[in-house]
Amino acid sequence: MGKYGETALRAADILDSGSCQDPAEAWERAAGEIFTASESLREKGCPKGAFLGLCSEGLIQDVKAGSYGRPGKNGKYAVDAVRVLSQNRFLCSQPKLLWKKVAGSAKTENHQMEVVIALWEAGRICT
Repeated sequence: MGKYGETALRAADILDSGSCQDPAEAWERAAGEIFTASESLREKGCPKGAFLGLCSEGLIQDVKAGSYGRPGKNGKYAVDAVRVLSQNRFLCSQPKLLWKKVAGSAKTENHQMEVVIALWEAGRICT
């Protein structure tokens, strides 16, 4: 699992602990813990948008659906990936193919699937 997958799981844990109610803040805290030496990696928008999109749709266990930040297209990619995985769990082991199914081949994946797959494999996705 990559660092953005770790960040997603840590952010979900922060939300579960009750020490934070805002998914965007939980992501920032988690990213601060994991990417201690790089501000640009902490602030990367694509994986954060994916996480916020899943939260907004209520797809992360114990996180109520709501309006959390600006997930934009990255949030949509993540939500679409959950729908695809619900129909074909094999794609967890094929992140490039999963990305192709949700975004096509013209776009380059930027850690959005890493976030989805980490949460999926940890049993943190509600379907």
